[in-house]
Amino acid sequence: MPSTLPDGDPVPASGELPESALAGLGERPFGFYVHVPFCVTRCGYCDFNTYTASELGPGASQKDYADTAVDEVRRARANLGTAHLPVETVFFGGGTPTLLPAGDLVRILGAIEEEFGLAPGAEVSTEANPESVDPAYLAELRAGGFNRMSFGMQSAREHVLRVLDRRHTPGRPARAVQEAREAGFDHVNLDLIYSTPGESDDDWRASLAAAIEAGPDHVSAYSLIVEDGTKLAARIRRGELPMPDDDVAADRYLIADAMLAEAGFEWYEVSNWATSEAGRCRHNLLYWTGGDWWGVGPGAHSHVGGTRWWNVKHPAAYAQRLAEGTSPAHAREVLGPQDRAVERLMLELRLARGFPLGELERPPVVARALADGLLEVEPFKAGRAVLTLRGRLLADALVRDLT
Repeated sequence: MPSTLPDGDPVPASGELPESALAGLGERPFGFYVHVPFCVTRCGYCDFNTYTASELGPGASQKDYADTAVDEVRRARANLGTAHLPVETVFFGGGTPTLLPAGDLVRILGAIEEEFGLAPGAEVSTEANPESVDPAYLAELRAGGFNRMSFGMQSAREHVLRVLDRRHTPGRPARAVQEAREAGFDHVNLDLIYSTPGESDDDWRASLAAAIEAGPDHVSAYSLIVEDGTKLAARIRRGELPMPDDDVAADRYLIADAMLAEAGFEWYEVSNWATSEAGRCRHNLLYWTGGDWWGVGPGAHSHVGGTRWWNVKHPAAYAQRLAEGTSPAHAREVLGPQDRAVERLMLELRLARGFPLGELERPPVVARALADGLLEVEPFKAGRAVLTLRGRLLADALVRDLT
């Protein structure tokens, strides 16, 4: 089941933001995340805020969801005032956004454009399961303003997909990439997961080879995380499957980096590779570099000027709040300077551009990281902390040491 929401401070029924959040509004990049919380089935490893038809219950429906999301877009405009905020990135995630009719996604995007305007060359992305789209659907999205697709491939091996409870068949992601290209999408991502119980090195190499052969310009590869409360966690607890091994995960990461580099992909964030700067996910970069974004949908998180808030989880409660004319926000927190500094370090050190050495506060730790081969020498001489390949494997531990 979906994980629980964190605690936080109460949010006014109006959703009014503190003055500190509105200060400097428009000076930072601004984007929208639209959460579509519907799935046909729940994957065994997933703890995202998503619902199958049997889990949804009364008071919410896929049919009415676009109208509800548009209501929150309009509320966002009211809460953010009259500041000029051309939207640089829009990302539809889930769940499976493409379970909604393409026209619904286009209508939500249209509301964002109407209320805020889209910046010239704005990136507009949606996630999709490969089996949830066809050429006509993709063509409608492209005509409606979408210009980037992100397909959940996860693996090319059937037995690995079965462990993950993924429903698509090997080969379908490649066809989906081709269909997206034919519909006019210049930028296409494939998501992969490694270290699934039962996956071998050869299985992982085969998945990478299939992803590369499919012709995306972006690949994301994530180590499987076993989340409490998921079907996968229960199977591991019962001894049906082994727990993923950290050393195996590190080896799989090295395989991924080598194969992707050989195929012309360059890492720009620890888990993300692209064939060009234009192919990088600008929406994620907005997150990672301290931009502002409004999260639409149940359980969606937002961040504006150091204030972070998150919506109520269930689609029925979300729809009811908006129908009553009140904010769907569940709680919020105002980040202090130290919290923002730690978060910035945690995110930006994972980027290929690195982090300014002058802003790191523990010189002995930094010196040891350089001596241990975790930081690149030449960028270090130029004043930047940039992770080596070994440093990428140990990035989380290094951040802990630095904070």
